[in-house]
Amino acid sequence: MTVTPLYKVVEEHIRQQINAGELAAGDLIPSEPQLAEALNVSQGTVKKAIENLTRERLLYRHQGKGTYVSRINFNNSLFRFFSYGTHEGGGVRIHKETPVRRIKRGPAEVCRRLRVPTGSELIYIERVGYVERDIVLIEKCWLDAAKLRGLENETLHIPDLMYALIVEKFGVPVVRAEETLTAEAADKRTAKLLGIETNDPVVVLMRLTYTVQEKPIEYRITRGRADRFSYKTEIR
Repeated sequence: MTVTPLYKVVEEHIRQQINAGELAAGDLIPSEPQLAEALNVSQGTVKKAIENLTRERLLYRHQGKGTYVSRINFNNSLFRFFSYGTHEGGGVRIHKETPVRRIKRGPAEVCRRLRVPTGSELIYIERVGYVERDIVLIEKCWLDAAKLRGLENETLHIPDLMYALIVEKFGVPVVRAEETLTAEAADKRTAKLLGIETNDPVVVLMRLTYTVQEKPIEYRITRGRADRFSYKTEIR
């Protein structure tokens, strides 16, 4: 039987408080003595847990004031995996435009993933990503209309990093995302938009994004040119 280390128990306790909305970005978390007493562990155990979560950038320390919940780093936290750049893995800037946005009934599979009744009204957004003047990716996003009503409004500017708008404008925390990366052959419409041949390979990223209390708020499928895709990471 595997026994979970106590510092992992403390880490999970803090994560659950953040996911449940009991602690939000910018909030001061309880002190090490308070957490140690509440969880019946040593202060050394709490210290190790907080150090780990600080390294993950889920928390940050303010010298002399305490430890706080971090704001999400939109450039890194949700975008480590899927990127476009040089063949050496160097990053490039992707500018996004939003040619399509409207309220429409969600397909059964999308509704299932967002945990809403089949046929629910959702916000549907299509975005096109450019590197300089070349289209490299197409995003199809389905979002929870109950929480993000107004995002479909044509007069509302959607920045390249849409999650920043969701947090700042709508006050909906973006807690985490699950991503699955696959590949497929481009259909006729996708090929035309990306400037490639039908059946050329494209990379496909499926993302499910969550707010507090483990509630999905966005299901997104991104298709991009395989010849412009790069993946670079560091393993240690």
